[in-house]
Amino acid sequence: MLLNLLEETRYEKVPVKIYETDSEASLDVAKRIATIIKQKQTEGKTAVLGLATGISPIKVYQELIRLHKEEGLSFKNVVTFNLDEYYPIQPNSAQSYVRFMKEQLFDHVDIDMANVNIPDGTLAEQDIAAFCMAYEQKINTYGGIDVQLLGIGRTGHIGFNEPGSAPNSGTRLVTLNDLTRRDASKDFGGKENVPTKAITMGVGTIFKAREIILMAWNGKKASIIKKAIEGVISPDIPATYLQNSDHVEFVIDRDASVLLTRFDTPWLVKDCVWDSMFIKKAVIWLAKTLCKPILKLTESDYNNNGMAQLATQFGPVYNINISIFNNIQHTITGWPGGKFNADDSQRPERANPKVKRSIVFSPHPDDDVISMGGTFIRLADQGHEVHVAYQTSGNTAVWDDEMLRYVEFAMDFAKSQSQDAAYLEGLYKSMTAFLKTKTPNQNDTEAIRTVKGLIRKGEAIAGARLAGLQNQRIHFMDLPFYDRSKIGKNISFEDDIQQTMQLLQDVKPHQIFAAGDFADPHGTHKICFEIMLEAFSRLRKIEDWTKDCWIWLYRGAWHEFEIHEIEMAVPLSPQEVERKRLAIFKHQSQKDIPVFPGDDAREFWVRAEDRTQETARLYNELGLAEYEAIEAFVRWKFD
Repeated sequence: MLLNLLEETRYEKVPVKIYETDSEASLDVAKRIATIIKQKQTEGKTAVLGLATGISPIKVYQELIRLHKEEGLSFKNVVTFNLDEYYPIQPNSAQSYVRFMKEQLFDHVDIDMANVNIPDGTLAEQDIAAFCMAYEQKINTYGGIDVQLLGIGRTGHIGFNEPGSAPNSGTRLVTLNDLTRRDASKDFGGKENVPTKAITMGVGTIFKAREIILMAWNGKKASIIKKAIEGVISPDIPATYLQNSDHVEFVIDRDASVLLTRFDTPWLVKDCVWDSMFIKKAVIWLAKTLCKPILKLTESDYNNNGMAQLATQFGPVYNINISIFNNIQHTITGWPGGKFNADDSQRPERANPKVKRSIVFSPHPDDDVISMGGTFIRLADQGHEVHVAYQTSGNTAVWDDEMLRYVEFAMDFAKSQSQDAAYLEGLYKSMTAFLKTKTPNQNDTEAIRTVKGLIRKGEAIAGARLAGLQNQRIHFMDLPFYDRSKIGKNISFEDDIQQTMQLLQDVKPHQIFAAGDFADPHGTHKICFEIMLEAFSRLRKIEDWTKDCWIWLYRGAWHEFEIHEIEMAVPLSPQEVERKRLAIFKHQSQKDIPVFPGDDAREFWVRAEDRTQETARLYNELGLAEYEAIEAFVRWKFD
């Protein structure tokens, strides 16, 4: 068993422990920390913890709090050193790591705050070097750190040791990478408000810890985790330095592990159990790796690339090639609503009924046309009863000056019609006064949120009309969670679910299209999907029409499905690509530079076209027909 494990992990250069969920992993990490604290207590010694901030350690801290409150774990013998802090920043700032640590851990346990050490973001810059030296000396005074918790950024940073950091670096002031600042932009209300610098423990400081635990959760971290664990040691990815430590362990969940070789391309390291999806993935991988069409792959191609077992078990390989080629071919359809009175055995959608009721759930007011605008147009043009449901107002993503421009227009229009504009003028005055003192990430007033929401509503209507929809089939849900989440974190979604259930009952769709792009950096897509899925799941227990309703997932401006995952591929003509582009252009508030662009500088319409053209190119390189663009979908299946 050990030999088999070693074979599976021979690409991995550090110990890795993988859990099904981040909750399970966090419980284990907390247990390990608690064991160290208790052991030190029995020895009459101090436990020295190196702590991290961010999402990764939150559940660890929650479990430590539970252990303190329910099982008597004491922190009186604990001294802590935090990895880093933004600079400059006040300790009571909402984004300060001092505040984070108090809210997430220190305020809930019996630790002596005199034993808490966090880099000081209020120092004069000329005093930072001396502070950093004293920070290092203080760690040494306590005999070093017993266990150091780490997260990992998408640049591969640990602490704020950004690319270019030296392996022997100490605590110091650093300049933050642009991607790191973009990732923090939501917390600060825009990248321009994120500090450009930070104080961080160095890589060398981290290495001195007797035990190092790096934690990473969810698929967003999968790419950097693969590089950190399997890649070449490089200053471009500081986390790779950990490969040189004898005291490190990566603790990750299943989603963060998916790109590791043993899970992504396991045929390279072990014998596999080959099912149809797995064979499809492997053959597509082989064709892409060798830059060959599927039907030109040979037995030697299989044998020389870790797929000899597949060739032996299911060969001859040409039969495998034909089977996979046909499978991919059958995903392509110009009839996303099904082709009536035709053989649908080789098509992804059903032929009947002729006219389907389809509902497109759009988390933000532009996701429909950005993500599946061509399919949206195709469904409407082919005569189906198409509805669109905009789940949130999207009011957060409108610039303040854009909002004022609309209010100014309303005032001028009222005056042009000889109407009293006094109310609007008063409203405008209060809005401008508020914006002069508005702080980063401060919630807008209700009136401002309303205007921003109406701007996006008008744009969405224009885009849906261009796609061919009638007004009565355009639904603005404005789900309450969207604005509630700006006020508190622990919120209920019950009214959102009830509202969604009502809309589904009213439409009784044969098809549901929903955003399956859970890598959306703002999280709204995932929440909207979970609300829709819960609503539909409840209705499945009581409504017969749900048994004939299929759910198709689309992805948006951020990422596309892998080719082996795609179950319906809708090719677009050049004319449909242009019409889709015009529908996206109706969302004028999101053009040029949107409020939340993510880590991609391209405009949304450019991302959308590049994404669909890339999918078409990949299909063509695999030996399929050449199309202008392809929109891709995966069917959601219930257990």
